[in-house]
Amino acid sequence: MQVQWWGMIPFVLMLGTIAVAPLVPAVAHYWEQQRVQLLVALVLGLPVAIWFLAGGELTTVVHALVEYGQFIALLLALFVVSGGIYLAGDIRATPRVNTLFLAVGAVLASFIGTTGAAMLLIRPLLNTNAQRVHRVHTVVFTIFIVANTGGLLTPLGDPPLFLGMLRGVPFTWTFSLWPEWLFVNILLLVTYYGLDRRLYASEPPQARADDASEITPLRIKGGIHFIYLGLIVLAVAFAPSVDLHAIEEGHAHWWQWVPWREIVMISMALLSLRTGDRTARWVDNNFKWGPIQEVAALFIGIFLTMMPALRFLAQVAPDLPLNRVTFFLFTGGLSAVLDNAPTYVTFFEMARELGGDPAVAGVLETYLVSISLGAVFCGAITYIGNGPNFMTKAVADGHGVAMPSFGGYVVLAFRYLVPVLLAMMCIFLTGVLWAQVLGVVLAVALLARALRPLVMRKHALSPEH
Repeated sequence: MQVQWWGMIPFVLMLGTIAVAPLVPAVAHYWEQQRVQLLVALVLGLPVAIWFLAGGELTTVVHALVEYGQFIALLLALFVVSGGIYLAGDIRATPRVNTLFLAVGAVLASFIGTTGAAMLLIRPLLNTNAQRVHRVHTVVFTIFIVANTGGLLTPLGDPPLFLGMLRGVPFTWTFSLWPEWLFVNILLLVTYYGLDRRLYASEPPQARADDASEITPLRIKGGIHFIYLGLIVLAVAFAPSVDLHAIEEGHAHWWQWVPWREIVMISMALLSLRTGDRTARWVDNNFKWGPIQEVAALFIGIFLTMMPALRFLAQVAPDLPLNRVTFFLFTGGLSAVLDNAPTYVTFFEMARELGGDPAVAGVLETYLVSISLGAVFCGAITYIGNGPNFMTKAVADGHGVAMPSFGGYVVLAFRYLVPVLLAMMCIFLTGVLWAQVLGVVLAVALLARALRPLVMRKHALSPEH
C-alpha cells in the first residue's frame, strides 16, 4: 500500500496538538483533561486505522496495537512501582550533595526509567534544597540528566529505546553506548557542580545557616518495591512476549500467543499497589493516576496516526541526505520539539529501509547509534521532548520553585546542554579528524568554564591574596 504525503497529516496534527495545546491559555485547561486528550487521539487515529484496514493492512494495524499495549504496560509498571518508593529526609544542600543526587539519578534512569528516576529523586532533592534561594538550575539539570541523558544504557531507560527493543534491538545492545553516555553525563555533572558552587557562594548567610541546621537523615520508605523493579528488569530482558511473526506464519505454539513479559510487569504493578508503605505512595509521593492516563490517551493516537507517516517516510528514505550526523540531527531536532518516542520509530524505520551491514534489527549499526543518541539526549532540549520533563517541572512548581517558561528553559538548554551534545557529536559521530579535534577543544572549553569558579576561589584563598 503506497501512501502519499498527505497521509502524514494526522500524525503531524497529533504531535502538533501535543506540543501547542498546553501553551495556548484558551485551551490549556481543557487539554489537561485526559478524556479530551483521548477524544483527540481517537478522532485522529481511528480514521487512519479504518483507512489501513480497508486497504488490506490488517497486519500493520495489529502490530501497532500490540506495540502500544507493550509500551503502555512497561510505562505503567515502572510508574506504579516507582510511585511506592519515597526517599525521605533533608540533608545539607551543598554542591557536592546535589551533584551526587544527579549522578545517582543518571545511573538509576537507565534501570528504572527516566520517569521513575525523576519522580523518585525530584522530591527529596527539592526538600534538601528547600532552604536555598537558588534552586531553578538544580531542577533544570535534573531534567537534563535524570529525566533524559541518564536513560541511554537499557531499553528500560527511555521509551524510544524500548520501542527499538520491540522492533528487534537486543536488550544488551544499548550498553555499547556507554562511552557517549559517560561523556555527556560527566560533562553535564561537572558543569552543574561548577554552576552550583558559584550560586551556593552567593546564597544569603541565613539561608546557608538554615540549611546546615535543618537536617534529617535520609531513609527509604517502600523498599520492597526495589524487588519489583528488579523483576521488571528481568522480565524485559528475558521474558518473551506475543510472537506476532510466528502467529502470522501460522506455526505458533500456544505459549507464543501469551504476553508473558507484560503479565509479569502488570503483576508487579498490582503487587506494588497491594503491598508496601501506603503513606509513602499516597501521602508522601502524592501519587496520582493522571500522568500515566495522559500517556495512555495520547499514545494510542500516536501509534495509529504514525502508521501512514512511517510508510511514507520509508518510501522517501532513499532520496534523503542520510548519514551518521544527519540521522542524529534529524532525530534530535524532532525529538526536541515533538516527542522522542515516535520520532525514534520514524527514523528507525527509515534507516531499516536503507539496509547495510553490520546491522542491528535490520538497521545499519552506525545509524542506529545516531538515532538512539538523538532521541534520548535531545529530548531534554524542551519541556515537550520527553514525558518526564513536564512532570518534573510540575513537581517543582508545586514546591514553589519559579521554573522558567518554555522559552526560558530552551535558552538554558542551549547554554548548558546543546554545546555538550555538539561536542559529543563531533567526537563520536563525524569520523572526521578535524571535527573530532574541534569536539575535544569544545569539551575542554566547557570544562574550563565549569571549573572556573573553583580555580578563582582557590586563587583568592592563596597566601598571596
